[in-house]
Amino acid sequence: MEQKKYTDVNSKTIDLWIKNGWEWGIPISHKEYVKAMNGEWNVLLTPKKFVPKNWFPNLKDKKLLGLACGGGQQMPVFSALGANPTVLDYSDKQLISEKDVAEREKYYIEIVKADMTKKFPFDNDLFDLIFHPVSNCFIEDVYHVWNECFRVLKSGGVLMAGMDNGLNFLFDDDKKYPLTVTNKLPFNPLKNIEQYKKLEKDNDGIQFSHTMEEQIGGQLKAGLILKDIYEDYNNCGILREYAPSYIATLSIKP
Repeated sequence: MEQKKYTDVNSKTIDLWIKNGWEWGIPISHKEYVKAMNGEWNVLLTPKKFVPKNWFPNLKDKKLLGLACGGGQQMPVFSALGANPTVLDYSDKQLISEKDVAEREKYYIEIVKADMTKKFPFDNDLFDLIFHPVSNCFIEDVYHVWNECFRVLKSGGVLMAGMDNGLNFLFDDDKKYPLTVTNKLPFNPLKNIEQYKKLEKDNDGIQFSHTMEEQIGGQLKAGLILKDIYEDYNNCGILREYAPSYIATLSIKP
């Protein structure tokens, strides 16, 4: 199954979702951009809870990487706040949105199409901040991502990451009662042909659950220092009423 290049499957799947109106592929409006320039802004790493403002340094002239962060939602805000943004994504449509918003608002952003399961196409010690919304559910090996984040961050650089906690992967359908546990964790369709076929049939992309050892422990093993954390809930489905399904972390490179 790995020979199918699951990341290519995911790239095409996300392009299809965007075509069908996926909420994470709708760029901000001109009005929202102007508000950000005037100091009225919020951004998301997870579905509902805004990232605390005190997590952010002064972004003026900071080199900022939006990792798997295309779509024209967060990066325009960071540009409006004075950052020098670079976005890396593997979805053509997400990157087109970044280009369109930048042209509309007349700011420069470096746009990079790349697969984050490979070595990042950047020099060491380059970025002051990496902003990484929920997306590593689409890759199998998150340790690689944390190691690459550490490599391309400057000393004192900040990583903000949104991640699922694996709970959503227990259920095949979380939209109707009763909730029925149908999957074991970790959920890895590259090692389970039935899971792979179901995801493919439902146009859900090839997704993976990850443990806290991988998500938080992986950042620590890479050399990052954890500074803060919060939890968040789904914005749809029954599970949102019962338990948080996401975490966001603030980490620093020493």
